[in-house]
Amino acid sequence: MSGEPESANGKRVSLSKTTRSAAPDEVTQLLANWSQGDHAAFARLTPLIYEELRRLARHYMERQSPGHTLQTTALVNEAYLRLADQRQPNFAHRSHFFAVAAKAMRQILVDHARASLRLKRGAGADKVELDEAALISPEQPTAILDLDDALERLGTVDSRAARGVELRYFGGLNQDEIAEVLKVSTMTVQRDWVFAKAWLYAELHRAA
Repeated sequence: MSGEPESANGKRVSLSKTTRSAAPDEVTQLLANWSQGDHAAFARLTPLIYEELRRLARHYMERQSPGHTLQTTALVNEAYLRLADQRQPNFAHRSHFFAVAAKAMRQILVDHARASLRLKRGAGADKVELDEAALISPEQPTAILDLDDALERLGTVDSRAARGVELRYFGGLNQDEIAEVLKVSTMTVQRDWVFAKAWLYAELHRAA
């Protein structure tokens, strides 16, 4: 079975020689054109999206221990397919697209953790250390589910702070990009992160 995903029209997309870095403005314009029904824009966007997703997934997965069961390619392909399966795409800009990508990657990791738990019952909870470099490991299914639950609870306390954590960790967005998505200042993003980190640390260690 090929590791390459299929595009929205069902055709397999060859990415081995077409991937390249793209300027943010180029991605934003192609996303806008795709949102307006331009299928040619989607064809041009596909390798750029895939390359960006691969970069984000690699950044996330390289922090994990060797031999983790969720491979970078699998994470990228699943995220791509979920994003490509948009009946009515509506992306305002590049950061908006990767905000949606962050939510998709979070859900994929949660689904993977639940599947892992079904195969590994009774393993016990792992203690979670929360910092800017690494929140959890995909090899700790209980931990990622605890984090997901804690983020849901944080969302009821401060939805913007919870969104910022999701964008930062699962989407790989920097402070300026998070500020653009949330339509706040970078200083507000920084304050939200300080609060969210402390709140989640307390919640996760209380649950451990």
